[in-house]
Amino acid sequence: MRVIPSRREFLLQSTAAAAVAATGLALSGCGGRNRVEPGDLTELSATDAIAAMVRGDIKAEDYARALLDRSARLQALNAFRVLVVDAVLEAARAADTRRASGATLGALHGLPIPVKDSVNTVRYATSNGTAILRDFRPQSDAGVLRPLLNAGGYLMGKTNLHELSLGWTSVNAFGAVHNPYDTTRVPGGSSGGSAVAVAARMAPLAIAEDTLGSIRIPSTMCGICGLRPTYGRYPDDGIMPLTTSGFDQVGPLARTVEDLALFDSVVSGDSSPLPVVDLAGVRIGVADFFFADLDSEVERVAQAALDRLRDAGAVIVRAEVPDDVKAAPGAAFAISGFELQSAISGFLVAQGMKVSFGELVAQVGPNLKELFAAPVPSKEVYDAMVAQRQKTRDAIRAHFKHENIAALAFPPAMIPAHKIEEDGSTTIRGEEVPNITTMGRNVSLSSVASLASLVLPAGLTTSGLPVGLEFDALPGTDRQLLGLGASLQRALGSVQAPPV
Repeated sequence: MRVIPSRREFLLQSTAAAAVAATGLALSGCGGRNRVEPGDLTELSATDAIAAMVRGDIKAEDYARALLDRSARLQALNAFRVLVVDAVLEAARAADTRRASGATLGALHGLPIPVKDSVNTVRYATSNGTAILRDFRPQSDAGVLRPLLNAGGYLMGKTNLHELSLGWTSVNAFGAVHNPYDTTRVPGGSSGGSAVAVAARMAPLAIAEDTLGSIRIPSTMCGICGLRPTYGRYPDDGIMPLTTSGFDQVGPLARTVEDLALFDSVVSGDSSPLPVVDLAGVRIGVADFFFADLDSEVERVAQAALDRLRDAGAVIVRAEVPDDVKAAPGAAFAISGFELQSAISGFLVAQGMKVSFGELVAQVGPNLKELFAAPVPSKEVYDAMVAQRQKTRDAIRAHFKHENIAALAFPPAMIPAHKIEEDGSTTIRGEEVPNITTMGRNVSLSSVASLASLVLPAGLTTSGLPVGLEFDALPGTDRQLLGLGASLQRALGSVQAPPV
């Protein structure tokens, strides 16, 4: 096995461009049978790529080479911490051998899957983006991986993230991850590497994880789709938690809702068909709380997206949310701040790591020094916020029922992607706003109330930066939300691919 390290532990070997056996690949599209040229392989959705490999229109090895070639060309984005070319090609050849033998093929046949480097993998070390854990080798794969691998998918590599998943920039001990729409800007975090891999066409589908926006912020800032499922829908064992009371949830990133639904069916075991949703008459909630003080370009793109949904027949229901819903950010940060040490310490012990919480904190990068130096909320404050959490859950259910809405819509972040060096605060309409607010305010509700959340691309700012819309639905309605999301995505339209 050939491994080529770099100073960021990016293990990547350049490969030749894909040599596709078929000169013209026939794939089904919206208008019938479309011909996709070999150079277009990286544009395929996971669903279409798998279908093509199952039919034999392309080989899994050729598809893997196309993605690897693009990953090599875009290595400077720092999406991957570990990407071993020989291992990827070996897995792809094994998929081709299975097909040639006539074996039954899984739902993810031949699909290479980038995995956030906070998700335990036996094959590669899981660093959590911090230097002291760079050589940590888990004893078993995280629970979310098992159904994916059993379905014929395979590990493409480990993607970079915000150090210890504690932030929204995706800067860590192995360097900054760069947004493919503007490489001077952050991709969002903490699952920035997974988002960049998907947005930049290095892979069509990737694993991410969300405590307070770590799926949703990268989705909006990289112009892709992301699903934070109802808490507990997917197994979270083998992933370092940041809380002990159920905020942390693994989930997928993709460029289409169809691919998110494929991931969901494999991991959850729920293979029920997505409901076909006619947007005519579907009620989408909008509240001033989530739209207040937005960056002007985020507001413009979001309002234009809502207009397109209205034009498609959706009913935009403007109604303010109750005060107990508005209290979600305070509850989120108090609860997570109180539980952080216990959550991480427990995981270190359970995984048999020879590293204490104190040793971990002592070596973190400068972006986390201030966070760990902040005072921990008192037990009295914590208890009050746990009680507030239940009030928030009850209030959002009552709001959905009273307004008869299918989902609540808003931009996940108050700003588009900021410059890499500008972490801390952002100027909005002449006012300095801390990024704990710009990134954390709108995403807190879903984490606190355990909602199902879907992010879809809404459009680009005048400077070409993506903006997304988050659609929150009640817990347990994930398949219904995905069905609605497929219709919403068609109405919203596509966004231009990044110029990399």
